[in-house]
Amino acid sequence: MSSLISGMKGTAQSLTALRRPWRDFFDISAVDLPSSTSDATTRIAQNLTHFRLNYTLILLLILFLSLIYHPLSLLTFLVILLAWFFLYFARDREEPVVIFGFFIDDRIVIAALFGLTVAGLVLTGVWVNVLVALAVGVGFVILHAALRSTDDLVMDDLESPYGHVLAGGDDELDSPRGDYSGI
Repeated sequence: MSSLISGMKGTAQSLTALRRPWRDFFDISAVDLPSSTSDATTRIAQNLTHFRLNYTLILLLILFLSLIYHPLSLLTFLVILLAWFFLYFARDREEPVVIFGFFIDDRIVIAALFGLTVAGLVLTGVWVNVLVALAVGVGFVILHAALRSTDDLVMDDLESPYGHVLAGGDDELDSPRGDYSGI
């Protein structure tokens, strides 16, 4: 039980470290139109990387608001969210899930949780609500990510979606051939 609580505490701390300040997220002075489609896609990639937890929280809030008039569905999704948290997110990746002495692979855990989520959508009858909420949420996320300038963001090279290109210092990255050898 103590390992479960320490795992939850560690997960909560790592998630809190990933969240960016909301004042940076909603900074009106950083909003402007992208100059080109290429600029928009670069902004989307960088903002999705930089604000990934903020975007996730907004999507979950929109999903929650769409289910507010369906208390049974809200309760069902709370149970499913807890299952995702305990069986996938809060668990140490080095330790597989063990049920009745059998080791369960991560792919099977993800497939089972995905099936449970789909069953929850179908059985509670709110799948249209959830799809519309997700469409609205994803639309908001993409719109925000495209319109928010990335000039003022401070990112680590490894956090950037282009981190492997910007990393430098590795011999194989300095060579145009990478780590391939000649024939």
